[in-house]
Amino acid sequence: MTALLSLVNCAGLSVVGWGAVALGLVSLAPFVLMTGMAVPQVRPWRWTAQVEGRRKDWRLFLNTLFWNLNYWDSASTMAGEVERPERTFPRALAVAVVLIAASYLLPLMAATGATDAAPEAWANGYLADAAGIIGGPWLKYWITAGAVLSSVGMFEAQLSSGAYQLLGMADLGLLPAAFARRSTRFGTPWVAIAASSAVTLAVSFLAFDDVVATANFLYSLGTLLEFAAFLWLRARLPGLKRPYRVPLPLPALAAMCAVPSVFLAYVCAVAGWRVFALAGALTALGVGLHGVMRLCRTNKWLGFNSTPPSRS
Repeated sequence: MTALLSLVNCAGLSVVGWGAVALGLVSLAPFVLMTGMAVPQVRPWRWTAQVEGRRKDWRLFLNTLFWNLNYWDSASTMAGEVERPERTFPRALAVAVVLIAASYLLPLMAATGATDAAPEAWANGYLADAAGIIGGPWLKYWITAGAVLSSVGMFEAQLSSGAYQLLGMADLGLLPAAFARRSTRFGTPWVAIAASSAVTLAVSFLAFDDVVATANFLYSLGTLLEFAAFLWLRARLPGLKRPYRVPLPLPALAAMCAVPSVFLAYVCAVAGWRVFALAGALTALGVGLHGVMRLCRTNKWLGFNSTPPSRS
């Protein structure tokens, strides 16, 4: 299945993009219907019902919430394939924030307000059961199928992001030139796509909770580095030509980055020992591979496109 879905990426970003739009419409349509059908059945008092005697797992809640709402910056890796990204990206992100917030909040309000299910019933997949109670079995099956299609769309989008990040690193000379090879027919970085698919297949054998927590931990570290680099470049190189410039002064940018940084630090702090071990091993592997790449470049064991950017 991984190989088959990876071939879709090889067909190009247009195919992936329009495919993701189609999958998104099919996946979100039953939630729109469920929300509309639930309106006459909603009892607002259900939203404020209290559950006594149950321990709240805030770490699981925040990790899951973070998993569902992160990776916004992944779109930047495909900026070179987008027409006028300085205008397209801000508009697309603004619309996406509203749609994603609504797609989470409204169906949850509809399901919790229109059903009397006990708290222990809300296990994985119960939202489809709630849809069945509200609209009937056909709506339950549609939401279940939509969840599968949504996963396919997210896989394709994440694979594209990872592949084009490898392509950019190869163009900058941080990875061997082989990762920059493109398909002669579609112009897609097929080597980078294959490498990203292999990594995805390797981690698919891990437990889902460990994958979520580890991905969140590594993403938090990476995002903190991005914030630091963002502020450093604005302070040290304010006149640098940029595809897009955030229209705020440096103090406002620092305040803007400080708020999410607190949450990122919290995600790292509450990670368990298995996450620390796995994330530490992956970080060590990344640092080791960086040293190997430098050695290969110095001794010309592998071909590289250019010299990596200097620290200055």
